[in-house]
Amino acid sequence: MGTNEDLNGHLEHARAVLLVRDAMARTTADLPAIPDLAGPARAQGRRRIARLRAAIGGGAVAVAAIAVAGALALPGTGTGTGRGATGVEVAAPPPSSQAQPQPPVHLEPSPGESSMADLPPAERARQENFQNRAVAVLQELLPPTVGTVQRTDLSVRLYRGTKDGKTFDIIFSVRPSGADRTDRPCLEVKGQVCKRATLPGGIEATTATAPVNNGDVAETRLSFHYGKSNVSLSVSPHDASGTSAPVTGDQLLELAKAPGFLDLVKAADSDPVEQEQKIIPGG
Repeated sequence: MGTNEDLNGHLEHARAVLLVRDAMARTTADLPAIPDLAGPARAQGRRRIARLRAAIGGGAVAVAAIAVAGALALPGTGTGTGRGATGVEVAAPPPSSQAQPQPPVHLEPSPGESSMADLPPAERARQENFQNRAVAVLQELLPPTVGTVQRTDLSVRLYRGTKDGKTFDIIFSVRPSGADRTDRPCLEVKGQVCKRATLPGGIEATTATAPVNNGDVAETRLSFHYGKSNVSLSVSPHDASGTSAPVTGDQLLELAKAPGFLDLVKAADSDPVEQEQKIIPGG
């Protein structure tokens, strides 16, 4: 059995506890009533109270600290988004830059020649947007032998294909024709080979494969009228390697029949990116 001192100690401790509880009751009695909460909030409140009571018990604080530390050390397991240490969702990384258009091939203008860098910013952006659309269409429809198609920063009509270290200049032009709508005959002279075909909508198109430069290499061209514009598409040879344009006239005719290409031509005809074609007297 305990001594009188032990008994008195227990009694003093009990009285102290009662005094504290009485003080807390008087303090909270004057506070306004807690508004009614939604079911989930009440449940959360009960859980917090339960955790608080558990923490008052011996050793609960230490256990809770260990549990929190362990939770923070766990890696995120979500897909697409993750959760940081505070439980806040972390946004997924931005899409890969591979989906963005490639930068243009830089070409220095000749003396006295202007480039797209000289355009007003808004017009330059408009022409670059058209170039990016054209690159996507040409890349899809030109044969793989042309290689990777890129725009250039010299002119809205100038592009380039690259394959196995060889470059092939590509000119794609949709220019307002003005009064110049004369169909020039394609003469099969000096090795030039011509072919005509009808595109959707009854459009008459002409292709030509012709020797150029020293005559050892050939260029392939396509031309037709659409709306108020003269349309042309040509692929040049790679002179240094003696490689002719890696596309045939028939392949350009098939390209011209594709809806994607004709949609691009229609867009440039209704909102031109080139100046009206000028007629040179006697030219």
